Amino acid sequence: MSMFGAVDLSALAQRQKPATTRPEAQGTDGAATLYPAPLIVDLTAENLRDVAQASTEVPVVVVAYTPRSQVSADVAAQLADLAVDMGGRFELARLDADTAPEVARALQVTAVPTVLALLAGQPVPMFQGAASAEQLRQILDQLLELAAANGVRGRVAVDGDQDPAEPEETEVERAAREAIERGDYAAAIEVYDHAVAQNPGDTALQVARSQVRVLARMDGQDPRALLAAADAAPEDVEAALVGADAALALGDIDGALGRALEAVRSHTGEEREKARLRLLELFDVIGAGAPEVVRARRRLATLLF
Repeated sequence: MSMFGAVDLSALAQRQKPATTRPEAQGTDGAATLYPAPLIVDLTAENLRDVAQASTEVPVVVVAYTPRSQVSADVAAQLADLAVDMGGRFELARLDADTAPEVARALQVTAVPTVLALLAGQPVPMFQGAASAEQLRQILDQLLELAAANGVRGRVAVDGDQDPAEPEETEVERAAREAIERGDYAAAIEVYDHAVAQNPGDTALQVARSQVRVLARMDGQDPRALLAAADAAPEDVEAALVGADAALALGDIDGALGRALEAVRSHTGEEREKARLRLLELFDVIGAGAPEVVRARRRLATLLF
């Protein structure tokens, strides 16, 4: 976990004048007043103003992530669990940097995962990268102290209907998920192999299979160690491709595609074909419409033709 923005929240509290406590933010008995907002919301350009308004009453934690990065997806999931466990002491706003890039730019997000807060409409940098549940709780406790010092003392009104509704799981998704939960990635891939064979035109199934393949290759691995190994042996095509997976796991899309492209450029024969196929798989995982993929496809065409 890399901290940034001088995230000593107590120091920030001292630099700012505490805002006047609004009567509606606190009950007469000193207990926080419940604020009618979703506990977890997907942040978009359309609801950014509403989320900023909510931050005048209750702390808002924004997690910028991409579902293509397991690290950032894990941080988002950990924060969602903590939002529930901490009883609505903050609202969690999940920002998918792929689908809402304009919001990511507005909040000066340069990497995923990035976690920041909104207090009274003002962004407060928190951290980038991975964090343990214990570290997250400590950082959130600091944030809540800062929020209270600035008069933001409300809580989100939590009930059983406030978690975002999940789409109904298909039989294929269920079987693959259960296999992954057992740690049996080969079985999960087999589930998708069978489903793709039955529905060869279903690109969603193909993408899901590619995602599971990446998860299988990264299972139990240290991404940074894999990157170091790839850099130490540039002639090793397998190390180079594992390095591409590792870069993707860390949220570095350009780095992942660049490593795979370099493997295509610097190898010949069967090794080059292996690198090409892996690159196509990464295209699936990242998404055909992603600007990084569009650029990489052009580069691939140049290398091959």
